[in-house]
Amino acid sequence: MNTFIHRYEIDQSRPPAKQFWRDVAVRAILPAVVLGAVIVGVGYLITGPLNNLPGEHKVNVWFVEQRNATLNQVTHVISQIGNTPIAVSICIVMILILWWRTRQWWFALIPGLAMGLQALIFLSSSLIVGRERPDVSHLDSSPPTTSYPSGHVGASTALYVSLALVAQRIRNRALRVVVTILLLLCPPTMATARLYRGMHSLSDVLAALVNGTVCAFIAWNYLRRDTSSGRTAAPTKEAAAQNA
Repeated sequence: MNTFIHRYEIDQSRPPAKQFWRDVAVRAILPAVVLGAVIVGVGYLITGPLNNLPGEHKVNVWFVEQRNATLNQVTHVISQIGNTPIAVSICIVMILILWWRTRQWWFALIPGLAMGLQALIFLSSSLIVGRERPDVSHLDSSPPTTSYPSGHVGASTALYVSLALVAQRIRNRALRVVVTILLLLCPPTMATARLYRGMHSLSDVLAALVNGTVCAFIAWNYLRRDTSSGRTAAPTKEAAAQNA
C-alpha cells in the first residue's frame, strides 16, 4: 500500500484542534506561500526579461483559426464550469458527500483546502504580476483579474486533482481507474477551452496547472498522519457500519 496515497486510510484518527490548526499553518499555508513566491517570480520573468513570450501569440492565433460554432458552444460550457460560483458549489457538494460517507471532517475538507490555497495564490499573483490578456478576440467577457495565471484552470486543477487522490479509496479497481482518468482529464480540458476562447496565453494555463496540482498535493499532505504501519488501521465502528 502506498503510504502517501492511502495516508488517511492508514491513520483514521481524529486530530486534536491544536494539531489541526498547527498543521494547516505549517504544512499548508507556509508551503503555499513559497509556491506563490515561485509563481510570482515566474510571472515577473515572463513579463520582464522574456518580453511576454512573443512566440505565444502564434499559439493564440492558431486557436482563433480553429473556431467554429460548435466548438464555441462546447468551450463556453466547459469555461462556465470553471467560473467561481460553479466551481465552489461543486467543491462544497463534494465536501458534504465526503463528510457524509466518511464522518471524517478533516479528510472531507481536503478539496476545499486545495481550492482555497490555489485561490490565494492566484489572486495575489494576478494582482502583483498584472499581465495583459492575449491580443486576440475574446469569446468571454474579461473578469477583473489579469491573465496570469488562469483562475479557471487553477481552480479546476486543484479541485479535480484532489478528488482524483480521494478516488484512490474506491475499492473496485476498474471503477477507480475510470474515475481517476476522467477527473484528471478535466484540468487540461479546461486549459484548452480557455486558450481556445482567447482568454489566456499558454504560459498562463501552464502556471495554473502547476499551481492547482501542487496545491492539491499540499492539501492532501496537510495533516500529520502516522503511516508507519504501512497498512490500514483497524476500522472504527462508524467505518465498519458503513462497510456492512
